[in-house]
Amino acid sequence: MPSIPVRDAHERIYEVLTGEDQGRVCRDIPEEACSEQPRNFLTHVASLAATKTADGLLDPKLVLAWLLGALGAPLFMVGLLVPVREAGALLPQLVIAAGIRSLPVRKWVWAAGSVVQGLCAAGIALAAATLEGAPAGWTILALLAVLALARSGCSIAHKDVLGKTVSKSTRGTATGTASTVAALLLLGFGALLGSGLVERSVGVIAVALGVAGALWIGSALLFASLAEQPGATEGGGNPLAVAIAQFGLLREDPQLVRFVVVRCLLLATTLAPPFLLAMGGRASGGQAAGLGPFVIASALATIASSYVWGRLADLSSRRVLLVAGSIGAAALAIAAAVGAGRGATAGSMLASAWVLPALVFALTIAEQGVRLGRTTHVVDMADPQRRAAYTALSNTITGIVMLGAGVFGAVDQRFGEVAVVALFAAMCALAVWASFGLDDVQQA
Repeated sequence: MPSIPVRDAHERIYEVLTGEDQGRVCRDIPEEACSEQPRNFLTHVASLAATKTADGLLDPKLVLAWLLGALGAPLFMVGLLVPVREAGALLPQLVIAAGIRSLPVRKWVWAAGSVVQGLCAAGIALAAATLEGAPAGWTILALLAVLALARSGCSIAHKDVLGKTVSKSTRGTATGTASTVAALLLLGFGALLGSGLVERSVGVIAVALGVAGALWIGSALLFASLAEQPGATEGGGNPLAVAIAQFGLLREDPQLVRFVVVRCLLLATTLAPPFLLAMGGRASGGQAAGLGPFVIASALATIASSYVWGRLADLSSRRVLLVAGSIGAAALAIAAAVGAGRGATAGSMLASAWVLPALVFALTIAEQGVRLGRTTHVVDMADPQRRAAYTALSNTITGIVMLGAGVFGAVDQRFGEVAVVALFAAMCALAVWASFGLDDVQQA
């Protein structure tokens, strides 16, 4: 059989995923990048799928939390995992963005950051295999902090490179496809652990973390092959001075302010799952059910929704934020209503094998919509000269808000999980209301 040229294969896969033919229109990218559109699109999909799979294998909420417990690290260290990862990845971006802005080609920033993340993952695997107790915990937290800083640079560089190499009408599709592929791979990993075919031991998790490191390094090699045209370098300079000056963008663009407000309110979809699990554990009078059903529910929701959300975001990221916020508000309102019920019926519903996983499924669908909607919206709303600044500013403000997320724990201690979940539902509802005022940037 005659072989299909690589370029033709790229074209065919690209057309299947995007629904575009060879008469496509390249929107909001340099003219020189148009001919490389299929190859660049698939390079984004492959590299993002690899890093998203690595992210799942090193998930602080599940994998690293379990690992620290198995290694006998102090309990308070488990509570530091998510703040170190999230705040470390978001807070530095406004300062880092100025340095990245001075580079005409930014794919190397993403590639270097991915290599650093891979080395950190390998270091965590080595620490898991050789250390125990507090030394293991501190080593893993330190490596996670470095990984988060590298992730910060990757976040800014990726959105900027995505805006330069992939057409405005297909960016959400690229991200959504990558999320779906990664979720399928992680579902297989979870099924192996849940079925008992692979032992859930420190050694196995260390191997999985080593695989994550290899995926990050492999993704760096892939991303480096992108055909990226040099971009504008205005806006570079003293990083701290530029960072302070960029807060002025909030005065200049009311749409950016509204977007940041919507994004911060929709953090409820990310913060809510642990409180749902706590509600179930309290209803059952003990520990929450095994994590297997929740991991599977989350992976299935990602598989079912990521590609669809990505395609819809390319049509209207504003509507994606509206719909995702509505789903999140509904799921959380139902959870709060069930949790607030009295008697054996409400307790049995929360303790059942399907109610909470079903709510986690719906909430994960909402979270995926939020992630893809906000990523596509901030890339498409900004012109090429401000794209990196918009991304960094919104991420930095979100990181500051994330640092204050501990207030929900205080509300939990004072009023209980139901009050927190109801508060999250109200946040999603407010986000939906605020989203009505966002511009439909894909139609601009």
